[in-house]
Amino acid sequence: MIGYDDALQRLLSQAAPTAVERVAAAEAEGRVLAARLCSPEALPPFDNSAMDGFALACGERPIVAGTEFDVAGASAAGDGIAEAHAPAAWEIMTGAPMPRGFDSVVPVEQVHVLERAAGRPSRIRLEADVAARQHVREAGSDIAPGAVIAEAGTVCDAALVMVCAAVGIGEVEVRRRPRAALVNTGRELVDDPRRALAGGEIRNSNGPFLAARLRSAGAEVMGVRTVEDDADAFLAAIDSMPGADVVISTGAVSMGRFDFVPDALARRGATTLFHKVAIRPGKPLLAARLPSGALFFGLPGNPASTAVGLRFFVEPVLRAMLGMPPERVIRLPLRAAYAKRVPLRMHLKARLAFDADGLGVEVLAGQESFRIRPLLAANAWAIVPPDVERLEAGELVEVVGRGHLEPLTVDA
Repeated sequence: MIGYDDALQRLLSQAAPTAVERVAAAEAEGRVLAARLCSPEALPPFDNSAMDGFALACGERPIVAGTEFDVAGASAAGDGIAEAHAPAAWEIMTGAPMPRGFDSVVPVEQVHVLERAAGRPSRIRLEADVAARQHVREAGSDIAPGAVIAEAGTVCDAALVMVCAAVGIGEVEVRRRPRAALVNTGRELVDDPRRALAGGEIRNSNGPFLAARLRSAGAEVMGVRTVEDDADAFLAAIDSMPGADVVISTGAVSMGRFDFVPDALARRGATTLFHKVAIRPGKPLLAARLPSGALFFGLPGNPASTAVGLRFFVEPVLRAMLGMPPERVIRLPLRAAYAKRVPLRMHLKARLAFDADGLGVEVLAGQESFRIRPLLAANAWAIVPPDVERLEAGELVEVVGRGHLEPLTVDA
């Protein structure tokens, strides 16, 4: 049995980034950038008005209230850059390009129209002083040409999609989604939720859970198979999903008479990286490198053990395959004291919440590995190191979110 840090390091040393592919920027939400993204253009692309009003050539000195101007023309959004000459004013709408040589805008509310021609203002008087560059959105003031928009390893979200569209980026380089294959073992498992259970049967909840969590973690789920406690059927299920980057099984990895997975992997010629980790839940976890090159994760069959194996072993590997930096762990105060009886690293279903004392972590009831209902209430995992026997209320505990791509959420 090895420690968590050693086990994780063995896995990460085997996890190479996936290939790079180009996708339309408009369809890149949820994908991970493979290269730094720089802006090819300025944003805004030209000086434009932030207000409906009148453009003026102010220069170095403010123009004082009471000054009168003839209005030489007008521009609206979508018009080209006008050629105008001071000391005239130029009627301008929000978003319209500033006339060449003009540098300020006075809002329409701060102008008195003295004369009109053909329904448009032809002469105005300022009702307030006008300072140079006021109410002008300068070219490149939001994003300069060549500015870094996002680094490699960034997850594309709607804001990044918006920026790409704004600066003319049509395609982005992203990492291929790691391909995952799932094999659930156990003759007691029933996949069809509509079928009545016979004596001794249970419903397969690990398969749907893992498939959903893997997609949330940035993987592509190639397929899900369920097999009885049979090594040949198990190996055939793996062979039926070629091309996987990671293969994940549930059950049959402990020391019982029906725990056949370690022997089946040995028959196949897999290289075991470790078997049993000093954690709870999920201690019997097994990891190996298959002859195909895929990383294999044999997760214990109890639901909480499966959840821990995915979150703390599979997800860091997916993160490395996606070219992302290691996940950051935060430390927050415990709401109540916590004690453990064994010198193992504990992964606890937890909830972050605000109360009168501020933000804190509640370790949920129902930490047994067979219980799944607490996962409905959990919005985080709390981690207690193996050498810590007790934490008092108010002491800091390490916390991560439900998934490595999901931000921590807080309940009111």
